[in-house]
Amino acid sequence: MTTIEISLPDELVQRARSEGLLSDTVIQQLLEDAIRRRAGLALLDAARHIHEAGIPAMTMEEIDAEVKALRNERRLRVAAHPDLGPDDDAGRP
Repeated sequence: MTTIEISLPDELVQRARSEGLLSDTVIQQLLEDAIRRRAGLALLDAARHIHEAGIPAMTMEEIDAEVKALRNERRLRVAAHPDLGPDDDAGRP
């Protein structure tokens, strides 16, 4: 567990305290929500770029084939290098 210290305007702290937003649990939830929102926005931004580039959408069959190929590649990599875990790409694409 990490302890952090932050500086906030007094008025904001008073409002947050009155709303019950200064507990560890609530602050953790607020941070997790913010992280999910940013990830969602990044995904939407990537989708916009793909659309603007005119890249055609993949079919479910194409997506399934890509996932299977990636899983097979990882299985082969782990078999060849047992010291690596299944998610340890060791800098490989």
